[in-house]
Amino acid sequence: MQLFYRAFSGMFVAIIEIFIIAFIAGILVRRDIIKRSYIQGLADITVKVLLPSMILDNILTTFDPSRIGSWWLLPMIGFLAPLVFLVFVFILYLPDYKKHLNKFPLATFQNGGYLVLPLGQLLYKERFNQFALYVFLLTMGLGMILWTVGKFLITHTDEGKKVKFTDLITPPFIAIVFSLFLVFTGLNKYIPKIIIEPIRLIGSATVPIATFVLGATVGGISFRGFASLVDIFKLSFVKYLIMPAITIFILYQSGFYISNSLLADFLVIESSAAPAANLIVMVRKYGGDEQQTGSIMFVMYFLAVITMPLTLALWKYITV
Repeated sequence: MQLFYRAFSGMFVAIIEIFIIAFIAGILVRRDIIKRSYIQGLADITVKVLLPSMILDNILTTFDPSRIGSWWLLPMIGFLAPLVFLVFVFILYLPDYKKHLNKFPLATFQNGGYLVLPLGQLLYKERFNQFALYVFLLTMGLGMILWTVGKFLITHTDEGKKVKFTDLITPPFIAIVFSLFLVFTGLNKYIPKIIIEPIRLIGSATVPIATFVLGATVGGISFRGFASLVDIFKLSFVKYLIMPAITIFILYQSGFYISNSLLADFLVIESSAAPAANLIVMVRKYGGDEQQTGSIMFVMYFLAVITMPLTLALWKYITV
Protein backbone atom coordinates (compact mmCIF):
# COMPACT_ATOMS: atom_id res chain seq x y z
CA MET A 1 0.00 0.00 0.00
CA GLN A 2 2.93 2.29 0.68
CA LEU A 3 4.19 1.74 -2.87
CA PHE A 4 0.72 2.54 -4.24
CA TYR A 5 0.65 5.79 -2.27
CA ARG A 6 4.14 6.82 -3.39
CA ALA A 7 3.36 6.16 -7.05
CA PHE A 8 -0.01 7.94 -6.85
CA SER A 9 1.31 10.98 -4.95
CA GLY A 10 4.33 11.32 -7.24
CA MET A 11 2.20 11.33 -10.38
CA PHE A 12 -0.52 13.47 -8.76
CA VAL A 13 1.95 16.18 -7.71
CA ALA A 14 3.57 16.12 -11.15
CA ILE A 15 0.28 16.52 -13.01
CA ILE A 16 -0.92 19.21 -10.57
CA GLU A 17 2.25 21.21 -11.26
CA ILE A 18 1.49 21.03 -14.96
CA PHE A 19 -2.16 22.00 -14.43
CA ILE A 20 -1.12 25.02 -12.35
CA ILE A 21 0.79 26.29 -15.39
CA ALA A 22 -2.17 25.37 -17.58
CA PHE A 23 -4.61 27.17 -15.24
CA ILE A 24 -2.53 30.36 -15.24
CA ALA A 25 -2.26 30.24 -19.03
CA GLY A 26 -6.01 29.79 -19.35
CA ILE A 27 -6.73 32.76 -17.05
CA LEU A 28 -4.35 34.99 -19.02
CA VAL A 29 -6.14 34.09 -22.25
CA ARG A 30 -9.65 34.49 -20.79
CA ARG A 31 -8.72 37.90 -19.37
CA ASP A 32 -7.33 38.85 -22.76
CA ILE A 33 -3.97 39.63 -21.15
CA ILE A 34 -2.48 37.27 -23.70
CA LYS A 35 -4.13 37.28 -27.11
CA ARG A 36 -5.18 34.01 -28.72
CA SER A 37 -3.04 35.01 -31.68
CA TYR A 38 0.00 34.97 -29.37
CA ILE A 39 -0.81 31.41 -28.31
CA GLN A 40 -1.14 30.42 -31.95
CA GLY A 41 2.28 31.98 -32.52
CA LEU A 42 3.76 30.01 -29.62
CA ALA A 43 2.14 26.84 -30.96
CA ASP A 44 3.64 27.47 -34.40
CA ILE A 45 7.10 28.05 -32.89
CA THR A 46 6.74 24.88 -30.81
CA VAL A 47 5.73 22.74 -33.78
CA LYS A 48 8.11 24.28 -36.33
CA VAL A 49 11.23 24.99 -34.24
CA LEU A 50 11.31 23.83 -30.61
CA LEU A 51 9.86 20.32 -30.95
CA PRO A 52 11.92 19.44 -34.06
CA SER A 53 15.05 20.62 -32.21
CA MET A 54 14.21 18.46 -29.22
CA ILE A 55 13.53 15.49 -31.50
CA LEU A 56 16.85 15.94 -33.31
CA ASP A 57 18.77 16.23 -30.04
CA ASN A 58 17.19 13.18 -28.41
CA ILE A 59 17.26 10.84 -31.39
CA LEU A 60 20.75 11.80 -32.57
CA THR A 61 22.29 11.50 -29.10
CA THR A 62 20.11 8.82 -27.45
CA PHE A 63 18.59 6.50 -30.03
CA ASP A 64 20.54 3.29 -30.56
CA PRO A 65 18.56 0.71 -32.62
CA SER A 66 20.83 -2.10 -31.45
CA ARG A 67 20.01 -1.26 -27.84
CA ILE A 68 16.24 -0.83 -28.33
CA GLY A 69 14.91 -4.10 -29.70
CA SER A 70 12.02 -3.81 -32.16
CA TRP A 71 11.99 0.00 -31.89
CA TRP A 72 9.55 0.15 -34.82
CA LEU A 73 6.84 -1.28 -32.57
CA LEU A 74 6.29 2.12 -30.91
CA PRO A 75 5.31 3.98 -34.11
CA MET A 76 3.12 1.00 -34.99
CA ILE A 77 1.41 1.08 -31.59
CA GLY A 78 0.86 4.83 -31.93
CA PHE A 79 -0.74 4.31 -35.34
CA LEU A 80 -2.86 1.23 -34.65
CA ALA A 81 -4.03 1.70 -31.03
CA PRO A 82 -6.46 4.58 -31.78
CA LEU A 83 -8.03 2.54 -34.59
CA VAL A 84 -8.50 -0.46 -32.30
CA PHE A 85 -10.14 1.55 -29.53
CA LEU A 86 -12.40 3.37 -31.98
CA VAL A 87 -14.25 0.04 -32.16
CA PHE A 88 -15.21 0.28 -28.47
CA VAL A 89 -16.59 3.81 -28.93
CA PHE A 90 -18.47 2.66 -32.03
CA ILE A 91 -20.18 -0.10 -30.01
CA LEU A 92 -21.25 2.35 -27.27
CA TYR A 93 -22.87 4.62 -29.84
CA LEU A 94 -24.81 1.99 -31.78
CA PRO A 95 -27.20 2.20 -33.58
CA ASP A 96 -27.01 5.96 -34.39
CA TYR A 97 -23.22 6.21 -34.41
CA LYS A 98 -23.17 8.48 -37.51
CA LYS A 99 -24.57 11.36 -35.44
CA HIS A 100 -21.69 11.11 -32.98
CA LEU A 101 -18.63 10.56 -35.18
CA ASN A 102 -17.12 13.90 -34.16
CA LYS A 103 -16.96 12.70 -30.54
CA PHE A 104 -15.06 9.48 -31.26
CA PRO A 105 -11.51 10.94 -31.39
CA LEU A 106 -11.87 12.38 -27.87
CA ALA A 107 -11.84 8.85 -26.46
CA THR A 108 -9.09 7.30 -28.56
CA PHE A 109 -6.48 9.93 -29.48
CA GLN A 110 -4.37 10.79 -26.45
CA ASN A 111 -2.15 13.76 -25.71
CA GLY A 112 0.98 11.91 -26.69
CA GLY A 113 3.49 14.71 -26.22
CA TYR A 114 2.44 18.01 -24.65
CA LEU A 115 1.12 16.38 -21.47
CA VAL A 116 3.25 13.24 -21.32
CA LEU A 117 6.61 14.96 -21.95
CA PRO A 118 6.50 17.25 -18.89
CA LEU A 119 5.23 14.35 -16.78
CA GLY A 120 8.21 12.31 -17.89
CA GLN A 121 10.54 15.17 -17.07
CA LEU A 122 9.15 15.36 -13.55
CA LEU A 123 8.86 11.61 -12.84
CA TYR A 124 11.94 10.25 -14.62
CA LYS A 125 14.51 13.03 -14.38
CA GLU A 126 17.52 10.74 -14.61
CA ARG A 127 16.12 8.86 -17.61
CA PHE A 128 14.20 11.64 -19.33
CA ASN A 129 16.15 11.48 -22.60
CA GLN A 130 15.17 7.83 -22.98
CA PHE A 131 11.57 8.61 -21.98
CA ALA A 132 11.43 11.46 -24.51
CA LEU A 133 12.73 9.13 -27.21
CA TYR A 134 9.82 6.77 -26.53
CA VAL A 135 7.44 9.73 -26.82
CA PHE A 136 8.81 10.74 -30.20
CA LEU A 137 8.77 7.22 -31.61
CA LEU A 138 5.16 6.62 -30.52
CA THR A 139 3.92 10.04 -31.65
CA MET A 140 5.48 9.49 -35.08
CA GLY A 141 2.76 6.90 -35.73
CA LEU A 142 0.12 8.63 -33.61
CA GLY A 143 0.59 11.93 -35.44
CA MET A 144 -0.03 10.35 -38.83
CA ILE A 145 -3.31 8.73 -37.79
CA LEU A 146 -4.38 11.77 -35.74
CA TRP A 147 -4.05 14.18 -38.64
CA THR A 148 -5.88 11.89 -41.06
CA VAL A 149 -8.54 9.72 -39.42
CA GLY A 150 -8.70 11.88 -36.29
CA LYS A 151 -9.02 15.11 -38.28
CA PHE A 152 -11.70 13.63 -40.54
CA LEU A 153 -13.80 12.47 -37.57
CA ILE A 154 -13.49 15.55 -35.34
CA THR A 155 -14.33 17.89 -38.25
CA HIS A 156 -16.70 15.59 -40.11
CA THR A 157 -19.37 18.31 -40.41
CA ASP A 158 -16.97 20.16 -42.72
CA GLU A 159 -17.27 17.68 -45.57
CA GLY A 160 -15.79 20.00 -48.17
CA LYS A 161 -12.29 19.56 -46.79
CA LYS A 162 -10.14 16.71 -48.07
CA VAL A 163 -7.05 15.29 -46.44
CA LYS A 164 -3.89 16.03 -48.43
CA PHE A 165 -0.68 14.03 -48.23
CA THR A 166 1.20 17.26 -47.58
CA ASP A 167 -0.73 17.64 -44.30
CA LEU A 168 1.33 14.74 -42.94
CA ILE A 169 4.68 16.34 -43.78
CA THR A 170 5.05 18.38 -40.59
CA PRO A 171 8.34 19.71 -39.12
CA PRO A 172 8.31 17.14 -36.25
CA PHE A 173 7.73 14.33 -38.76
CA ILE A 174 10.58 15.60 -40.96
CA ALA A 175 12.85 15.86 -37.89
CA ILE A 176 12.07 12.27 -36.93
CA VAL A 177 12.68 10.89 -40.43
CA PHE A 178 15.86 12.95 -40.94
CA SER A 179 17.35 12.08 -37.55
CA LEU A 180 16.51 8.38 -38.02
CA PHE A 181 18.25 8.50 -41.40
CA LEU A 182 21.38 9.96 -39.78
CA VAL A 183 21.32 7.31 -37.05
CA PHE A 184 20.84 4.34 -39.38
CA THR A 185 23.57 5.55 -41.74
CA GLY A 186 25.91 6.26 -38.82
CA LEU A 187 26.32 9.89 -39.88
CA ASN A 188 25.15 11.12 -36.47
CA LYS A 189 28.54 10.12 -35.06
CA TYR A 190 30.23 12.77 -37.21
CA ILE A 191 28.04 15.70 -36.15
CA PRO A 192 30.23 18.03 -34.05
CA LYS A 193 29.23 19.06 -30.54
CA ILE A 194 29.20 22.73 -31.59
CA ILE A 195 26.12 21.95 -33.72
CA ILE A 196 24.37 19.61 -31.28
CA GLU A 197 24.61 21.98 -28.29
CA PRO A 198 22.66 24.91 -29.87
CA ILE A 199 19.99 22.44 -31.05
CA ARG A 200 19.78 21.05 -27.49
CA LEU A 201 19.49 24.56 -26.04
CA ILE A 202 16.57 25.44 -28.32
CA GLY A 203 14.91 22.07 -27.72
CA SER A 204 15.08 22.47 -23.94
CA ALA A 205 12.38 25.17 -24.18
CA THR A 206 9.87 22.70 -25.68
CA VAL A 207 8.34 21.26 -22.50
CA PRO A 208 7.56 24.52 -20.61
CA ILE A 209 6.25 26.33 -23.68
CA ALA A 210 4.25 23.32 -24.86
CA THR A 211 2.69 23.08 -21.38
CA PHE A 212 1.75 26.75 -21.53
CA VAL A 213 0.21 26.32 -24.99
CA LEU A 214 -1.79 23.32 -23.78
CA GLY A 215 -3.14 25.25 -20.79
CA ALA A 216 -4.02 28.27 -22.88
CA THR A 217 -5.81 26.09 -25.44
CA VAL A 218 -7.94 24.18 -22.90
CA GLY A 219 -8.34 27.06 -20.45
CA GLY A 220 -9.46 29.44 -23.19
CA ILE A 221 -12.42 27.28 -24.19
CA SER A 222 -15.82 29.02 -24.26
CA PHE A 223 -18.65 27.50 -22.19
CA ARG A 224 -21.86 28.94 -23.58
CA GLY A 225 -23.32 25.45 -23.42
CA PHE A 226 -22.22 22.07 -22.19
CA ALA A 227 -21.92 18.60 -23.66
CA SER A 228 -24.19 15.76 -22.58
CA LEU A 229 -23.12 13.96 -19.39
CA VAL A 230 -23.96 10.68 -21.15
CA ASP A 231 -21.42 11.51 -23.86
CA ILE A 232 -18.78 12.46 -21.30
CA PHE A 233 -19.38 9.19 -19.44
CA LYS A 234 -19.15 7.03 -22.58
CA LEU A 235 -15.99 8.71 -23.85
CA SER A 236 -14.32 8.72 -20.42
CA PHE A 237 -15.24 5.05 -19.95
CA VAL A 238 -13.24 4.10 -23.04
CA LYS A 239 -10.44 6.65 -22.50
CA TYR A 240 -9.77 6.14 -18.80
CA LEU A 241 -10.91 2.56 -18.17
CA ILE A 242 -10.92 0.40 -21.31
CA MET A 243 -7.66 1.69 -22.82
CA PRO A 244 -5.55 1.52 -19.62
CA ALA A 245 -7.07 -1.84 -18.58
CA ILE A 246 -6.23 -3.53 -21.89
CA THR A 247 -2.73 -1.97 -21.93
CA ILE A 248 -1.99 -3.12 -18.38
CA PHE A 249 -3.35 -6.60 -19.08
CA ILE A 250 -1.11 -7.05 -22.14
CA LEU A 251 2.01 -5.67 -20.44
CA TYR A 252 1.48 -7.77 -17.32
CA GLN A 253 0.64 -11.03 -19.07
CA SER A 254 3.60 -10.68 -21.43
CA GLY A 255 6.01 -9.95 -18.58
CA PHE A 256 7.48 -7.17 -20.72
CA TYR A 257 7.76 -4.81 -17.74
CA ILE A 258 10.45 -7.03 -16.23
CA SER A 259 12.91 -6.38 -19.06
CA ASN A 260 12.06 -2.70 -19.66
CA SER A 261 10.22 -1.05 -16.78
CA LEU A 262 10.59 2.49 -18.16
CA LEU A 263 8.98 1.61 -21.49
CA ALA A 264 6.19 -0.25 -19.70
CA ASP A 265 5.55 2.76 -17.45
CA PHE A 266 5.53 5.00 -20.51
CA LEU A 267 2.90 2.87 -22.29
CA VAL A 268 0.70 2.84 -19.17
CA ILE A 269 0.95 6.64 -18.90
CA GLU A 270 0.17 7.06 -22.60
CA SER A 271 -2.84 4.75 -22.35
CA SER A 272 -4.35 6.90 -19.59
CA ALA A 273 -3.43 10.32 -20.99
CA ALA A 274 -6.06 13.00 -21.63
CA PRO A 275 -7.33 13.68 -25.19
CA ALA A 276 -4.98 15.23 -27.75
CA ALA A 277 -4.92 19.01 -27.50
CA ASN A 278 -4.60 19.19 -31.28
CA LEU A 279 -8.22 18.05 -31.59
CA ILE A 280 -9.52 21.45 -30.50
CA VAL A 281 -6.94 23.12 -32.75
CA MET A 282 -8.28 21.10 -35.69
CA VAL A 283 -11.86 22.14 -34.93
CA ARG A 284 -10.90 25.81 -34.75
CA LYS A 285 -8.92 25.68 -37.97
CA TYR A 286 -10.88 23.26 -40.16
CA GLY A 287 -14.43 23.45 -38.78
CA GLY A 288 -16.61 21.34 -36.50
CA ASP A 289 -18.46 21.68 -33.20
CA GLU A 290 -16.05 23.76 -31.11
CA GLN A 291 -18.44 24.12 -28.18
CA GLN A 292 -19.07 20.39 -27.87
CA THR A 293 -15.43 19.44 -28.35
CA GLY A 294 -14.19 22.10 -25.97
CA SER A 295 -16.54 21.31 -23.12
CA ILE A 296 -15.89 17.56 -23.32
CA MET A 297 -12.13 18.13 -23.37
CA PHE A 298 -12.37 20.47 -20.38
CA VAL A 299 -14.09 17.82 -18.23
CA MET A 300 -11.84 15.00 -19.45
CA TYR A 301 -8.70 16.98 -18.61
CA PHE A 302 -9.93 17.50 -15.06
CA LEU A 303 -10.74 13.80 -14.76
CA ALA A 304 -7.17 13.06 -15.87
CA VAL A 305 -5.86 14.70 -12.69
CA ILE A 306 -7.14 11.64 -10.80
CA THR A 307 -7.28 8.91 -13.44
CA MET A 308 -3.68 9.25 -14.68
CA PRO A 309 -2.03 9.03 -11.21
CA LEU A 310 -4.45 6.27 -10.22
CA THR A 311 -3.63 4.20 -13.30
CA LEU A 312 0.14 4.50 -12.79
CA ALA A 313 -0.20 3.75 -9.07
CA LEU A 314 -2.24 0.60 -9.77
CA TRP A 315 0.32 -0.48 -12.33
CA LYS A 316 3.19 -0.02 -9.87
CA TYR A 317 1.26 -1.84 -7.17
CA ILE A 318 0.54 -4.96 -9.24
CA THR A 319 4.10 -5.17 -10.63
CA VAL A 320 5.98 -4.84 -7.32
